[in-house]
Amino acid sequence: MARAQFQKGQKVWVECVGAWATVEKVQPVWAKGFDEPVRVTYDVGLGREFTAAELMLAAEDPAGADMGAWRLLRARNKWQTEEDCLHHPFPGTYPVVVTDAADWGGWRVPGAEYDRDPQRIEFQARLIAAAPKLMQIADDLMELVAESPDDAPPAVLALARQARDTLQAVTNVLETAPARLPSPAAAA
Repeated sequence: MARAQFQKGQKVWVECVGAWATVEKVQPVWAKGFDEPVRVTYDVGLGREFTAAELMLAAEDPAGADMGAWRLLRARNKWQTEEDCLHHPFPGTYPVVVTDAADWGGWRVPGAEYDRDPQRIEFQARLIAAAPKLMQIADDLMELVAESPDDAPPAVLALARQARDTLQAVTNVLETAPARLPSPAAAA
């Protein structure tokens, strides 16, 4: 006998695809003489049905909502001396956002781009390093409003909708692949 482990509208991690999806349909398979379905599959909008063993709840995701402590480090600029870049906020270095516990992996910027506009790159680095905390604030706001949507002021409801829409762009899998431009050879 099988019982549904996920509900319609629930966000799940599809392990074999390596992507987040939302359960669109719960599809029980019934057999004559049984009180419960003999099998349950889930349509998550990825082109085929999945079993419960192929899906995980958000809390079970190994990478999960805990993205770790992203932090901003400074790397030494190998191509310019401090005297060559005195106009930089931190001469002789550039920002690196580390997203891994081992102090490597994450976001870096080419030296030439940093040299072109160091203030903008420094701002981007701080923003990226703060992204997990900002994402948590957006999640908390949505949960707060979901608990009592009728009691929330209109401005807070609007902010929660904005947070939901913004996070959907980050967490949802694209339903259709973006259209590819024809290659120059095909156009000729």
